[in-house]
Amino acid sequence: MEIKNILISLLFYLLSAFGISLTIKSNIGVSSFNSFNVALSNITSIKVGTITTIINLVFLIFCVLLNPENRIKNYLLMFIALVFFGVIINIFLYTLFESIIFKNYFLRIITFIVGTFFAGMGTGKILKLGIFKFPIEYFCILLSDKTSKPFKFYRYSIDITCVLISIFISLNFKLPVFVREGTIISLLMLSGIISWSKNQ
Repeated sequence: MEIKNILISLLFYLLSAFGISLTIKSNIGVSSFNSFNVALSNITSIKVGTITTIINLVFLIFCVLLNPENRIKNYLLMFIALVFFGVIINIFLYTLFESIIFKNYFLRIITFIVGTFFAGMGTGKILKLGIFKFPIEYFCILLSDKTSKPFKFYRYSIDITCVLISIFISLNFKLPVFVREGTIISLLMLSGIISWSKNQ
């Protein structure tokens, strides 16, 4: 049963990666965390999926340091899922979607909303299955358990930090600003979709 759930979880990772790729391709801004990833990708020329994997692996290392008692198998599964996630994002963005350009603004908005829905639904189902933990959320849970601050304090702090760094990179390196209307749409939609999908 666990093998089956692992495969299903990876399928939902694929769905989430597909959704994230659509939001990036729509070019109206991205979620707070992805705005950081996209900005870093632009200044380093490293693909967005690879950057996403690297940043998540950094948080995974923090999780290991905060909770070394967790089973090594759990961390290994998280590592495999993160690499898979980044690779799939790269495949969508740089191969399957490479030649697609959304010139119509209304179509870009619709594409972003659809992408946010798929990303949120995939994430919610992964959380429901419980096989994989997301390093950032798990890191915030561990910090919350060890301090007097609640989970949402640390999670929002990371989001705000990502947005600020993304804006700084954009302004300092004269890049497009990736914190835009899509960021607001994501803020309004994503958590609700994840919660709905998790409870289905």
